[in-house]
Amino acid sequence: MQALVDRGCGLDVHQATVVACLLIVRKDGKVQKQMRTFGTTTRELLSLREWLLSESCTHVAMESTGVYWKPVYTILEGALEIVVANAQHVKKVPGRKTDIKDAEWIADLLTGCSALASFRLTELSQFGTSESVKCF
Repeated sequence: MQALVDRGCGLDVHQATVVACLLIVRKDGKVQKQMRTFGTTTRELLSLREWLLSESCTHVAMESTGVYWKPVYTILEGALEIVVANAQHVKKVPGRKTDIKDAEWIADLLTGCSALASFRLTELSQFGTSESVKCF
């Protein structure tokens, strides 16, 4: 299965932390995964942006839970393609729920690295898009 996005990051955003799962799909089809946790201060969010750009990440996805996603969006806007997903559609994480698993699941949905994730992304994208933010 071909990846939908070759370098994408899933973010699990909370009041005090952002858990990031960067998936890089190599040409041989193997997936390299990097996990990092950042704070939510401006300095930490700028560090998140710099890390993503240094890894040549092109797309980021996060849930639209509460208002916590808004500062993350503001810092990343213009530097990356951003997907803000409806939490009800994304939160169907298989297995036990943890911040790391949530970030991995969002990254899987974004990159299409699993058959289920690819199906969910295609299914959910029908709910509308705008220029730089895709909401589903």
